[in-house]
Amino acid sequence: MSEMPENAPDLERSESSAPAKRRLSLFGRNFSFGAIAAWVGIFALLTLLAFGLLRNQEGPVSVGEKVPDFTLTTFEGDQIGLKDLSGKIVVLNFWASWCKPCEQEAADLETAWRMYQPRGDVIFLGVDYVDTETEAKAYLEKFDITYPNGPDLRTKISQAFRIRGVPETYIIDRDGKLASFKISPFLSLAEIQSLIDPLLESSN
Repeated sequence: MSEMPENAPDLERSESSAPAKRRLSLFGRNFSFGAIAAWVGIFALLTLLAFGLLRNQEGPVSVGEKVPDFTLTTFEGDQIGLKDLSGKIVVLNFWASWCKPCEQEAADLETAWRMYQPRGDVIFLGVDYVDTETEAKAYLEKFDITYPNGPDLRTKISQAFRIRGVPETYIIDRDGKLASFKISPFLSLAEIQSLIDPLLESSN
């Protein structure tokens, strides 16, 4: 009987390991495709995050700039467009029924509105941010707010002003430019007047 060559076991090992190597190589290619897809997804996510950070760094509309045009549909169904308010001073207040700091300024805003309303050249507008109509109306009734208010449908107005939260208030001059803004609740009626009165005096 003839004997097996001494290198026969090595030959067998070599032949039996070939499919394993092919499988490893195939797995490696699959892994590469998966890795590429994963990196593409990560890159896309990082791009979106960077874009969001840049928008946040832009902050609100700059003082002296024309404010973006908008139309507010009130809870009563009336439509008020900024273009329709040309020549008036506009106090645009962003609020929500769930916002506790908003409650701190609610009474002062209403008092200021009743003071300026007879003039006819100052208009207060309330924009209800991410809220329910039932809760929003209950809030308006609670603080006896009478100036026009409406929901920020699809958050279009808040996005246009790039607000960061509520409350925020923007004072728009007669030319439709941003005169000043407040990123927190007003602390007194006098503070509200201090932003509106200079605009009235400059137009006299």
